[in-house]
Amino acid sequence: MAVLFTLIRVLLGLFFALTGAVKLTDKISEGVFRELRSQFVQFAEVFPLRVFGLKPEPDQYLLATGWTELVAGLLLAFGPRRLQELSNFTLTVVMMVALFTLLKLQEPPAVCCPAAVCLGLLLLLNLRGQGRQVKAKAE
Repeated sequence: MAVLFTLIRVLLGLFFALTGAVKLTDKISEGVFRELRSQFVQFAEVFPLRVFGLKPEPDQYLLATGWTELVAGLLLAFGPRRLQELSNFTLTVVMMVALFTLLKLQEPPAVCCPAAVCLGLLLLLNLRGQGRQVKAKAE
């Protein structure tokens, strides 16, 4: 079972690293990068912290999200345990914001599904890690 969770963690981390890299440059996929730039204009309009006066510029928002996903994804896949936990938390917040944004924009369920699945896998990894900590304390 430990091998399965390790595989999920590494693959999920690499997935986030790839999606983050796509947000940072048009060298990987120019069409996808252009589409993301136009989507982040909409995403910035419904940014959850706008109610507190935080209004991100769409290009800055795209860059911040890209770097966060790239670094946290690599740390989730290959980092030491503490950094894996920190990156899991960071990516969980990113996915919660992504789901909030997609739901606020009234996107169809098929568009929300990838973010929901990623969030579910991150929570699964987090719960497994918590179970391991409780077991270690009991011994």
